[in-house]
Amino acid sequence: KEQIVVEYLADRDDRWRAFLAERLDAAPPAPRARIRAVFDASRAWMADNGSKGCSMVNAHAEISDPAHPAHAVITGQKQWMLDLFTRLARDVESLGPDAADRLGRTLMLLHEGALVAHGLKVFPDPVAQARDEAEALLAEVTER
Repeated sequence: KEQIVVEYLADRDDRWRAFLAERLDAAPPAPRARIRAVFDASRAWMADNGSKGCSMVNAHAEISDPAHPAHAVITGQKQWMLDLFTRLARDVESLGPDAADRLGRTLMLLHEGALVAHGLKVFPDPVAQARDEAEALLAEVTER
């Protein structure tokens, strides 16, 4: 049974990464546009793949034991997303390494919070609001 869960989550993660890569490849090269593309890709993904939020977050609610084989898939996907946001933040020319790392973590928090709020249906379109907040934050940090 554990292996079925691992395979399901790994497949879902592979499909998400491929979907996001396509969206990023199609986005303009500017860092702000690529960051926006991540949020827009999440909106499109959830529209096509269900509205219960993030499969990894939902799975983690049931599988929080680090010894469970699926735990590595779940945390690996989240680490990959953090690495992606950090890489995109490092492309913002006006930011030093520490500020870029902080921005990457903040973008990750906005994104993850939006996915959870989407699944809970707390308010309409939280991913769009998170995207708009990310854009406002980017405007603020690039004006300094």
